[in-house]
Amino acid sequence: MDQQPPGDRAAAGSGVPTPTCYRHPDRETGISCTRCGRPICPECMVSASVGFQCPDCVRQGSGTGHHPAAGRPRTLAGGSVAADPRLVTKILVGINLAVFLLVSVRPALVGDLTLLGLAWDPSPPPGSIEGVAEGQWYRLVTSMFLHQEVVHIGFNMLGLWWLGGQLEAALGRSRYLALYLLSGLAGSALTYLIAAPNQGSLGASGAVYGLFGATAVLMRRMNYDMRPVLVLLAINMVFTFTWGGIAWEAHVGGLIAGVVIAIGMVHAPRDRRTAVQVGACALVLLASIGIIVARTMSLT
Repeated sequence: MDQQPPGDRAAAGSGVPTPTCYRHPDRETGISCTRCGRPICPECMVSASVGFQCPDCVRQGSGTGHHPAAGRPRTLAGGSVAADPRLVTKILVGINLAVFLLVSVRPALVGDLTLLGLAWDPSPPPGSIEGVAEGQWYRLVTSMFLHQEVVHIGFNMLGLWWLGGQLEAALGRSRYLALYLLSGLAGSALTYLIAAPNQGSLGASGAVYGLFGATAVLMRRMNYDMRPVLVLLAINMVFTFTWGGIAWEAHVGGLIAGVVIAIGMVHAPRDRRTAVQVGACALVLLASIGIIVARTMSLT
């Protein structure tokens, strides 16, 4: 069977060729590198002063006689272009899997790492009071990497992999990591605020829902069709509020944080980009801390 060459795939129902990314021939795209003219997909494109450039042209430098790094374009959000655009995503998946395996070997760790507001633990005698309100602040973070069931970690890691790679390429490593961690923290904070003090909560869902929100903002920024991500998000929200045993507070908190941070990341004006991006992250962090402090005061 004959195959169409990359970059010249015919659109369904018409005789007009639809360009495909020169690095990913299975992905159609309407964006081309402003320097060499080759078609590039969202994962490959790098924001330049005018339009976008491909990774190969970025690595070659600006052609002005300066060191290549001096005029190298940045990602859409101003981050550095990385050789492996999924490195942070791979590390995060690895940490979640490592914690899952550790807990499988030592199940008692679940009780020590789960997000818990305030509760009495009768074992070992004579018992003790446990929870964030008792000063165990680390539970707000450790619970973000904690899973007990294969299905639970499977769905969360699939979501992290599918959404994380695109966002990491568009935002850059440090911005993407800030988005993930702050979304997870916001989800933990809202759970701590609303859920019963003795109700345990665990999982990376808050952080993953932050990636959902950021993906929607990024697609809107790039004028992509919003329907697929909105339908997927709607389906997930239905599951959130209809299935039992789901901490919906973490999903909502992470989603809101992801949207706020992503707006600051991708809509920041170029001349004040860093300040706006840091401000958006600081806003989410301070709001999360405020919620945590207020809840702690009400419980103690």
